[in-house]
Parts: sequence; C-alpha cells; structure tokens
Amino acid sequence: MAGSGDEALYSRQLYVLGGGARRLAGAAVLVSGLRGPGAQAAAALVLAGTGRVVLHDRGAASTADRAHQFLLGESDVGRNRAEASQQALAELNPGVVVTAHTGELSEAFLASFQVVVLTEAPLEEQLRVGDFCHAQGICFIVADAKGLAGQLFCDFGERFVVDDPAEGDPVCAAVQHISQGNPGVVTYTRTEDSHGHLFCNGDLVTFSGVEGMAELNGQEPVPVRVLDASRLEIGDTSSFSPYLRGGLVSQVRLPQVHSYEPLRWALAKPKIRVATPEELPRSRSLHAAFQALHAFCGEQGRLPRPRAPADAERVLELAQSLGVQQDPLDEDVVRAFASVSAGDLCPVAAIVGALAAQEVLKAITGKFLPLDQWLYFDALECLAVEGAAQLTEEDCAPRGSRYDGQIAVFGAAFQEQLGCQKYLVVGAGAIGCELLKNFAMMGLAAGPGGDLTVTDMDTVALSNLHRQLLYRSVDISKPKSVVAAAAVRRMNPNVRVTAHQNEVGPATEPLYGDNFFRRLDGVASALDTLEARAYLESRCHRCLTPLLDSGTEGPRGNVLAMVPPVTKPLGPAGTPEDGTFPLCTLRYFPTTIQHTLQWARDEFEGLFQLPAEHINRFMEDPAFLEQLPAKKALEVLEQVLGSLWERPQDWEDCVRWARRHWQSRYHDAIAQLLHTLPPEHEASPGVPFWAGNRSCPHPLTFNPDNDTHLEYILAAARLFAQAHKVPPCNDRAATQTILRSVVLPPFEPREGLQIPLTDEQEAQAPVDHRRLAELTQDLVQRRQELAGSEEVQVPLMEPIHFEKDNNIHMDFITAASNLRAENYGIPPADWLTSKRIAGRIVPAIITTTAAVAGLACLEVYKLVWGCQDISYYRNSNLCLSDCLLLRIQPLPPPTYRYGGREWSCWDRLELRAVGADGQEMTVQEVLDWLQRTYGWTVTMLLHDHTVLYNSEEDEETRAQQRAQRLSENLKDAGEPPRQELELLYVCEGEDAEDEDTCPPLLCSLP
Repeated sequence: MAGSGDEALYSRQLYVLGGGARRLAGAAVLVSGLRGPGAQAAAALVLAGTGRVVLHDRGAASTADRAHQFLLGESDVGRNRAEASQQALAELNPGVVVTAHTGELSEAFLASFQVVVLTEAPLEEQLRVGDFCHAQGICFIVADAKGLAGQLFCDFGERFVVDDPAEGDPVCAAVQHISQGNPGVVTYTRTEDSHGHLFCNGDLVTFSGVEGMAELNGQEPVPVRVLDASRLEIGDTSSFSPYLRGGLVSQVRLPQVHSYEPLRWALAKPKIRVATPEELPRSRSLHAAFQALHAFCGEQGRLPRPRAPADAERVLELAQSLGVQQDPLDEDVVRAFASVSAGDLCPVAAIVGALAAQEVLKAITGKFLPLDQWLYFDALECLAVEGAAQLTEEDCAPRGSRYDGQIAVFGAAFQEQLGCQKYLVVGAGAIGCELLKNFAMMGLAAGPGGDLTVTDMDTVALSNLHRQLLYRSVDISKPKSVVAAAAVRRMNPNVRVTAHQNEVGPATEPLYGDNFFRRLDGVASALDTLEARAYLESRCHRCLTPLLDSGTEGPRGNVLAMVPPVTKPLGPAGTPEDGTFPLCTLRYFPTTIQHTLQWARDEFEGLFQLPAEHINRFMEDPAFLEQLPAKKALEVLEQVLGSLWERPQDWEDCVRWARRHWQSRYHDAIAQLLHTLPPEHEASPGVPFWAGNRSCPHPLTFNPDNDTHLEYILAAARLFAQAHKVPPCNDRAATQTILRSVVLPPFEPREGLQIPLTDEQEAQAPVDHRRLAELTQDLVQRRQELAGSEEVQVPLMEPIHFEKDNNIHMDFITAASNLRAENYGIPPADWLTSKRIAGRIVPAIITTTAAVAGLACLEVYKLVWGCQDISYYRNSNLCLSDCLLLRIQPLPPPTYRYGGREWSCWDRLELRAVGADGQEMTVQEVLDWLQRTYGWTVTMLLHDHTVLYNSEEDEETRAQQRAQRLSENLKDAGEPPRQELELLYVCEGEDAEDEDTCPPLLCSLP
C-alpha cells in the first residue's frame, strides 16, 4: 500500500530516522535564543515535522543579527527575535505549530516540553533550567556558538531509552549453510548493496525458516562472532539436526538504557566526545574557555572586544583560575577563542544549530545514541591565515553594518573582498540551498564586481520540502535555481545572483567554457551523481579553479577542498553502482530483496512500457522488427502479441489479466522450475543443486483476501488499464468479487525444458526460428485487422515509464517484489524500503546538509584570504548518528618526474601561440619553442586523440605536419574553433606510454 501524504513528504528523512520518526508529530520542543544557532536548530526541527516548536527570546533583533539569522528581514530590526522569526518558520512547514514566547522560562512553562534547547543563555540560566529538566526527565540541550567555536551539551536524564542505536534497519541475510559443531559456523549470503561486514562481534541474531537444523528456529537471540564477510560463529550446534536448506539470520537490536549527568555535575567532570584522542586536550581547553567567557561576561557585562589583547588575557586568567582542567591549558587556543568570541558567523551557527537539532531528533525518536555529553568544535585555524593573523582591534571594530559579526572575526577589508567574489554553485538541492543561504548571510558576491551563479536542471518536488530550506509548497514544479535565487535576494538584496537551468557537462561547454571557469574565485559543488562530480572536478582542475565538494548520505556527510596548486585533486570517488545483476540470478536464483526488486522493475518495464512502445512503433513501421537480432525480435514479438491478444475492453478484463499474470509468475513459473530442477536434484553425485547461492523456491497459492495478493492485482490491473486506455476502478470489494469468479486451468508442466544456469548459457540458447516466423505472420495479420478498425486510437497504447514518486507504480513494484521474495524465502521489504531500493534514493535529512554546508563555507573564508598554506585547509567528515566530526588537512598534490625535473599535478606549460608572422603558430614553431625553452626534443605532439606530429612518420608526412597551423587538423576533424588548445607530447628519452604524465601545454590562440 502506498505511503501516506506525510511519508511522501518525509520519505528521505524516514530512511534516516526509521519508524521512530512518526513520534515527531506528537512532540513539543522549546528553542530558547533565536540568534544564529537557535534559528538553524528551529528551522531544522520545523522542516523535520516536529509537532510543536516554541520559540523563546527576550531580545530585539539588530542589524548585525542579519548576517547569521536568516529568518529576519530588514523590517524585523527592533522587533522581538522570537516573534519576528515565528512567521518565517511557520511558512517552512504548515504541518508544524510554531509559536513565540517572550516571557520568563518558568518551571510551569518548561514542564510542557519533551525537549528544551538553550542557546545564547547565561551560565546561571543554563544551570537553573538544566536542574529542573533533569529532575523532570525533560531532555535538555545547550548549544552555543562564539566566533569560530561551538559548544554542545546534552542531558537526557537518568534513564533514557535508545530504541535503535545504529544507522539503517537491522540486517537480515539468507542462510547458505550451518555447521554442526561447537561453535557452529553460519554461512550467509551478503546483500548486493552491503559493504564490509553485515554483522559485528557481539550482535544478537535470531533464525527462522531453517530446514533440517530446525532447533534454531524461534530461539532467543544469540550473540555472534564475525569470522569474515560471510561467516559467523554462534553457540554449540553439535547436538542439533544436520542443516538441510533455507532459513534467515536476522540481527536483533535491543533497546539500550543510558544515564546522563546534569549540567551542574558535568561542568566539573566533563565527558567530551572527540573523533580522535589527540583532540581531547584542545576540547578540554575550549571547555575551560567557554566557562571563562561566561565569567568574563558576568564580570564585565559584555563579551571581549574583538582583537583586544587585554580582554583576551583576562579570559585566559579566568580559565586558569577555574581549576577544572585535566590537561595543561592550551593558552593559544583560549586567547584565539576569546579574541573573536564577540563574532557571529553564519557557517558556525549552521554547524552548531544542525548538531543541536539532530540531538533533539534523537531525543524524540529514540534513533541513534545521544551525545555523551559534551562536544566542542572550532575553526580557529582561520585566524592564523596570512592576512587574518595581522588584524587589529581597529580593523575588527563594529561599523553599524549587518556584517559586524563577521567583521569582528575577519575585519572590514575582508568583508569588502567577500563582496567581490565570483562563485558558481552547481546544484540547488538540499546542500545547495544551505550553501546559498550561508552565502547570502556572509555577503558573498554582495559588493561591486561580485557574481553568484546557481545552476540546476531540476524542479521543486514535494519530497524536497522537508530538507531544502529555500522552497515552499507553492514552489512545487518551479525551477529550483530560479526559486533559490529569488530566496537569496530576499535574504540579502545586495547579492548579485543569477539563476541558470543548465547541466554543467560536455554539452554546455560553450556556455561554461574555460574563460567562464577561469574568472571564478571558486566553485561549490552540491551534486548527487559521481559522473557529474567527476566532470566538474576535471573542469576546475583544468582551469585552476578552487572547488569545494560536499556530499551527504543520511546522517553522514563530507566536505573536500580542492585548492590549486595547494592540495591534491579530488580524483575518482569510486565506481558508481549500476544496479545490474546477472540475468539468471534474477530469473531463477534470487537471494536478496535487491534481486526481487530489480526483477519487479524489469517486470514493470516488460509489461507496461516496452510492449506499448513496440506496438506503437510496429503500427507505424512494420519493418522495424527486421532490424533487430533474431533473439531480440522473438522477445519483442512475444511481448507485442501478448499485449494485443490480451487487449481489455473494460476494468473486469484488466483484473482477469492481472489474475492470470499472477498465476503465471508466482505459481506456474515456479512449479515449472521445480519440475525441471526438483528440490532433491543434485548438481553432481552427492552435491545438492539447491544449496549455497541457490535457494529452493515454492509456488504460491492465490488468495483474494491476502493483502499482498490483492495489492498486486489492483496495481497491475490499473497499470494495464492505463496502458490500454481503459478507465480504471478503485473498488476493492468489486475487484475481489471479480477475482472469486476467475477459474484458471490446472498447471501442466512442460517436459524437456532447459533452464540456463549462467548468463553465458542464456546467451548461447538457440533461437526458435520457426516460432519467430509464426509470430511475425500472426502480428502482420493482427496489424491489418487493427488498421482497418475505425475504433482503434493512435497511438494504440500508452507506454508507462517507472516513476519512483508515483504511488501506483510503487504499489506494483512492492507487491511484485514481495511475492517473488515469498517464493524464495527472502525477507520482504515494506513500501518505503522498496521505494528507496527500487528508486535508488539516497537517504537525506536537513541536519546533515546544514552542517555540511557550514563546514564548506568555513573553507570559503580561507579561499577569500587567498590562503596558499595547506596546513590551514580542512577536509571534513561528519557522522551525526555518533555525533562525530573529523576535520583533517588535505593531502598535498602528487608530483612526478618528466624531462629531467619534478612537476606537480597542477603544473602546466603556457604558450601564447602567435608566430613570427602574427598568425597562429605552426607545429614546427611549437616544437622549436619546447626545444628552446626546456631543451626537449619532441617525438610526438597530440591534442586529445588527434596526432599533430609523429617523428616515426615518413619525411614527407612529417614535413606536412610541421608546416600545419595548430588548429588545422582540428578543423579537418570537425571540431569547433577554440581560443585555447591543450596539447600533450612525448620527448626523446621519455616513455610514449606515459604521455599523460607530462605537464600539459596550454596554447592561447590569436
């Protein structure tokens, strides 16, 4: 059955949070403090579908708030921040109740919430609210951002139940064999999309459907020890019956109970989450620094002045006096933190707010382990970049600008430089929206000469709305880039943003050529395919354009910085999975739900798309079958004739067709397979055929009262009706009545049928030319009959292409796959899981995308400074399910030797290819230039695959080649005129096999 409207909206999020996500609609959350982190957290919770979100703030919005609080408009300055933010948040998701509270946080008020989040709160307020929440069992979160650092704290009470601590659903695998022994060894079949080990040491598992060693079925969960990627050790099986066949091994995740200390206790003895042990001393220093900052504010009534050495020293003194430090205090970290703690940066707010929102979702859903208990984050390396390190108090003093929070960190001159940036954002999906929001807040391209281009070919869809911040329901079906650009202008009218609806690829190189990329200061990639990402990386590599590449999958995300000539190029991200499986596996020997779902996809195409396309084409051009190979022609003929002879006149005909097809697929085909290869069949003497990767199937018996059987009939009949242009019917009872009247002939097996056991045998199977001729004659006759009929509509049928967001399509895929799975004893998949696998959907959630975009924008700051020191750049890996953030220095570019010297992968030779006559250089002039400049004697010169010069040719050919202008050969090959050519070459003494490891020669043509 298709998912509800909420499932259609939140489907990508449901894949991350699981069934616990359905608790969100009944939850109430308080977010106190509506500056940067609070606004980000609140927005994420509203988009995620939290039932009630209450905003609390007692302060008025200022002009400077608008550089990090994206919910505020210019007219909101002077209004209460919570009240000013309420309407914008409510518009994000009409299904969420968003209200504002401007009074005190009394205990009576706090008692109504399941989760309380405090941002920007004084320590005394944190302690008071934290004590109350701990006593009442209310989950309590503190989130704070100061300058380039962030702090997160969680207290979920003394007895918090985590229903499911791990990502994804519990795994289930088909058993291949179980040994008798102590311990017994289970061999299982891996799923097609699994990486590494399915199970971990200590996992609890249960067994079901095991034949032979039936003692395992229904036992209490037992722990396992992993031997390798397909074998587990379990307990003593030596006294059990011998294993025969079949069965499933299923992971069991039991709820876990966790206990947390209240804030008052956790301050003194902090448990800090770090990605590596080396980070712990730095995090402990930040723990002391945040406490010292609270003390400074209590003492001075203000935050430290930006870049004021005396204030920074005072914070350091206070940190030293706290006496809570377990490690030596890192004084440089405390000073750097204090010197910019008055600053407000949108990227830092985005990271901290997103992390806080994810902890709220954990509190509500019981999915993933909550933070235990502190997390510190900083990007203080930004302050050591050349230019930033020399800033003074005067440089960072407030100007009365919306960017004062950013100026407090990086200075006024830097802000002007930000406004002049030229950037390209490729992709306006979830990450793209967050990047554009951050850019608007930062003022990127908001000054003279600035330019921000965003391009995306897609349009807004319903499933985008829960995680793509810039879109609303009224934007559905509108171009994403156009809507996103308009949203950027509303957030910051000064940003010079242009929307394109183009793919960045080979077809659009006339638009996005070398000159376009070279004028850019940077490219931000938010692409969702490896092919598109690889192409963009190659363009940036060629044009020496910095690239920030971001990606997410569920709670995981990463940011990679490619900075010419400082860092290593991104390189290949891995081979994309094409989702193909051996044909014989799908037809006869499926072992996983991925197999049955792909089989169902093929069924859909073979029933509702291809026959219609082939029939329509045959009616137009009967000769098209003659152009096909005999085997393909026979397959097409059987599809076409089947559809023509089964042409329905009404809904009842469609139901009867669906019933016959059900019988053919789930009973007769399986009965025939077992007749040819019975359960006791042996592959060789003493070796069972149905063993290992072959699960013995069983036929199904149709039951109109079985929900899965009926769902299949309804979906198949509706699609068949649509393809044949017959009005459908939604009456389940009437359909069941029709089904009960259907009487089918008993199955009669065919004798001597050969079952191909491999794809090679399938390909070598002989073609029945006699049947091909008979079917061709039948089809010609049928076409003449149809062509002479006045009632026939043209085109005859409507091809139906699978759409993952069409519920009827997914109803068919889910039912067809689960029936096939039942044939083979494979665990079924629910509707949403089937949609994810069949639709190849990547799980996604707003918290991850917001955090990843924030991390990417921190690298933008370094690019704007023109940083050429690799030690200041960071690649980031994020895992919100474990609350882990790892930021590491990128790798340096690889080098190689060529022509007697060392080169970087970024090096290239540049030549203004204008000859002595003022015209384009000849090949000879280029060869002379390389000899004169580098002392190289070139034996071969190439452009792509076109050879411009080859010393091994005869003298006459070599003379012709040397005399030609550089682009003459390219014109002969039909290539368009170019302003620049990239040439490769081979020199004497160098290996011709390695021509791609020489520095390319870039020739600028006149």
